[in-house]
Amino acid sequence: MNKWRNLAILTAGVTMLAACTNNPYTGESEAGKSGIYGGIGAVTGAVIGAATSSKKDRGKGALIGAAVGGAAGGGYGYYVDKQEAQLRQRLVGTGVQVQRNGDQLTLIMPGNITFATNSSDISSSFYPTLNSLVTVFKEFDKSGINIVGHTDSTGSLALNQNLSNARAQSVASYLSSNGVAGNRISAYGAGPNQPIASNATEQGRAQNRRVEITLQQMQ
Repeated sequence: MNKWRNLAILTAGVTMLAACTNNPYTGESEAGKSGIYGGIGAVTGAVIGAATSSKKDRGKGALIGAAVGGAAGGGYGYYVDKQEAQLRQRLVGTGVQVQRNGDQLTLIMPGNITFATNSSDISSSFYPTLNSLVTVFKEFDKSGINIVGHTDSTGSLALNQNLSNARAQSVASYLSSNGVAGNRISAYGAGPNQPIASNATEQGRAQNRRVEITLQQMQ
């Protein structure tokens, strides 16, 4: 009875440790999905490890099971942690924002640094940034890459739709021509239909002119 009580205390502790991750940029503790799933895996592994071990080895079996289960449970969340760290390191000072929502990463590339006005030709000054993305995307090849072009509401809907689609396709073509697998990439234009700021001001319109790349686990 005492052994199983000790096992419960052990697995609870493992869960708490696995669920608490530190943001590498702020140093603050945060509960990420990789930690949560790792904690669940640790508990499961500990129980299985204890149950399949002899009485005298149950404590050892629980520890081994917790370690194995925790690593497996972290899974894609841990993979995203590493991918996010690489992207943030390489994109410092480029003007590209990195946002994370669970196991999904979104890169926001402002239109003024990516393309000339009313053009879908990538600015030559932006090639080094795209080359950095190519390097990371090729290293972390388990993520699907969804590219969406966005515009402000100035001009006709048809013009904006076509421009946003052409810009998304330009980025997709650059990635694939530099070795990123084409079957990972999708691209389309959303035109002015998904604003993130008011189109009533120049500042807001500038924010709306952008290309977003969303990275998520391939199905």
